[in-house]
Amino acid sequence: MAFASQTLPDPYEDFMYRHLQYYGYFKAQRGSLPNSATHQHVWKNNPRYLLSGSFGEREDLVPDPLQTKKHLWPTRLSSDVHRQMEAISRDSLILSSPIPKSRQLLHDDLGEANPRLREPRDLFAFFSRSGPLQAPRWPIECEVIKENIHHIEWVPPQPEYFYQPTGNEKVPEILGEEKGTVVYQLDSVPTEDSYFTSSRVGGKRGIIKELAVTLQGPEDNTLLFESRFESGNLQKAVRVNTYEYELTLRTDLYTNKHTQWFYFRVQNTRKDVTYRFTIVNLLKPKSLYTVGLKPLMYSQLDASTHSIGWRREGNEIKYYRNNTGDGQQPFYCLTWTVQFPHDQDTCFFAHFYPYTYTDLQCFLLSVANSPVQSQFCKLRTLCRSLAGNTVYLLTITNPARTPQEAAAKRAVVLTARVHPGESNGSWMMKGFLDFILSSSPDAQLLRDIFIFKVVPMLNPDGVIVGNYRCSLAGRDMNRHYKTILKESFPCIWHTRNMIKRLLEEREVLLYCDFHGHSRKNNIFLYGCNNSDRKFWLHERVFPLMLSKNAPDKFSFHSCNFKVQKCKEGTGRVVMWRMGILNSYTVESTFGGSTLGNKRDTHFTTEDLKSLGYHVCDTLLDFCDPDQTKFMQCLAELKEVLQQEIHKKFKELGQDMDLEGGWSDISLSDIESSTSGSDSSLSDGLPVHLLNIADELNHKKKMYKKKKRKPLQSRKQRNKPYQENNLMQESPLTESFQERARFASTLQKQPAFFQNSENTSSSVMKNEKPRLNEREKPGFTVSGSPKRSTDPSQEPAPDVTPHWSRSRYPAPKGSRTAAVVYPSLHVYTYP
Repeated sequence: MAFASQTLPDPYEDFMYRHLQYYGYFKAQRGSLPNSATHQHVWKNNPRYLLSGSFGEREDLVPDPLQTKKHLWPTRLSSDVHRQMEAISRDSLILSSPIPKSRQLLHDDLGEANPRLREPRDLFAFFSRSGPLQAPRWPIECEVIKENIHHIEWVPPQPEYFYQPTGNEKVPEILGEEKGTVVYQLDSVPTEDSYFTSSRVGGKRGIIKELAVTLQGPEDNTLLFESRFESGNLQKAVRVNTYEYELTLRTDLYTNKHTQWFYFRVQNTRKDVTYRFTIVNLLKPKSLYTVGLKPLMYSQLDASTHSIGWRREGNEIKYYRNNTGDGQQPFYCLTWTVQFPHDQDTCFFAHFYPYTYTDLQCFLLSVANSPVQSQFCKLRTLCRSLAGNTVYLLTITNPARTPQEAAAKRAVVLTARVHPGESNGSWMMKGFLDFILSSSPDAQLLRDIFIFKVVPMLNPDGVIVGNYRCSLAGRDMNRHYKTILKESFPCIWHTRNMIKRLLEEREVLLYCDFHGHSRKNNIFLYGCNNSDRKFWLHERVFPLMLSKNAPDKFSFHSCNFKVQKCKEGTGRVVMWRMGILNSYTVESTFGGSTLGNKRDTHFTTEDLKSLGYHVCDTLLDFCDPDQTKFMQCLAELKEVLQQEIHKKFKELGQDMDLEGGWSDISLSDIESSTSGSDSSLSDGLPVHLLNIADELNHKKKMYKKKKRKPLQSRKQRNKPYQENNLMQESPLTESFQERARFASTLQKQPAFFQNSENTSSSVMKNEKPRLNEREKPGFTVSGSPKRSTDPSQEPAPDVTPHWSRSRYPAPKGSRTAAVVYPSLHVYTYP
């Protein structure tokens, strides 16, 4: 009897107790948990438990004051109360006061007991409002200092002009460590002979070595170098004179090339002394440093005392060939002189304004914590990189009122930083995000009619370690968008897959991949020539509109639309092959502008961010229901192209009458190749991945061969033959019956039958189905108002566009009803 009166533990209850306690949801003692017995009506009808807290969430329970003592001392409860608590159901566990609360259950209004699970936090939130950011993961070969490097944003009050070469710049002789003193050198740098294996937060285990030289006293004026921080790149520094240093950049990890990006720190500076720095192992024969580009410098004392950030510095700038190479691969040198503004200062030098993975996470944290922006900007994890860093995907759109309205929205895809050393791509992306997430009427209109899919950093591993072009696979990811190696190139594999699924749901109007360019000034883009005569030159309308909206930054003349075979693996070509007509690589110079009011000046971060705004501005012009601007640009393009064709044939010494079919001439024959672009040729796969790729391709072929028709029964095999015989017999039978039936009619009324036959044949000729003509994609916005513009809420552009503005604002309430929507089942919030 005593054993029967005891309640045996429920196995499910025991499992759930251990499971929830492990994850921190319950912290009570095991004895305070009641067993499952009956339904919810036991606690629902109990007046001792009252709700308190916010509407819709059960944050706490306020017991009846008369029962407080019993709640505090559960051992004093009567046997009746014990039996009643044991009868409480499993769903009401959080209602007993000794049991800590679970925040995973949501409840209805006061008194209603219909608990439901909260959406898992990891699906929509990556950041804690008060907790730290996700620490970057480094390859285990990399040493990382523990200091946090942070720079303030600052815009110079005056334009920073290009350096004007005098022709008298010194060309220092490269001495090397044989005649100099090594003052900084990384111990081990993974090269082409090795490959990525694993990663961890903080990089290499063990004590971080002090690589810089030890100062002999306060009079020692040796500079102290450091680059073992996020996005840093410097491998070696050699002191060849009192104030002269030769610098060697680290190649991209697991490669033996791609030296362009530099970012390092110097300490122990001296004021009013001219220092000379010479980078000795650059690989590109042409550079913007030959036409006036200056390096960037940052002083921590100036930043803390005067709020001055990155600025262009340098004199006697010279870019020249290094004649001390090994003969296999020529190296090029960059030399410049500089004077530091303070004694004992900490300064940084960089190829361009750094934008790190931590900078991105800080920005996304502010968006996630914004009660307004988080309503229409949803963060997701697209995938994890090779090192395990999160690749973020942003979905930006206003919630639709109906599923039909959501299904009618078109998509726009934007990506950046597939090349980690091209930080200007991140600054353009930040300008776009700042505007599209703002309260501007234009931004709200764009969110109403589009779904924006944004991948702000495609290659976080390369950004973290300070690479210039490659990921930790040791290859340029912008040559492998067709890859089948999901584990080796996860970022672009998942990006391509995401866009593929998006194309199955809706039309993708625009794809833009933001890049940087080291050999041409201004901002321009590369596109793809459309072979369909129906949309001839349409891919050039968007860049022409962008050049009119940003005439002092964007150069349409520098754009190129030729598709080369060596560029088939790039993002723009692969997306174009998938069906996105307006697929572009947007290239921003590391230098500045040669156009308009900004002629011969360096770009600042504000200039690049303004281009993000101009992309939004041009997108509204491109989709304006009034197609006046579109047709104006199309006519202008035809005229310009005619002039180019005449010029081309004149250069060839040929005469041609272009009045007839000039539009049939291939545009690829007129344009030059994009070999002058900053793109590198594909190196193929690394050695350790070749076997994997061959094995996957072999499995794919074997799968196709093994794919046979399923076995059929004798009845199933005979059925096609029977049907075929019936079809052959039926025309003969029908024709015989028809001739017998109308034999007399043919003799009596031959004229009538003849007329009927002629009529029938004419009807059959006219009954050929007509194909519905396809509408032009991307030029009309059904169910949306004309663009509303409020100049007070827009970033003020530096110059006026090269056309007259004729946008008429209309309130959102006047939106016309959508005519026809595709019959897709889409959630109200896509």
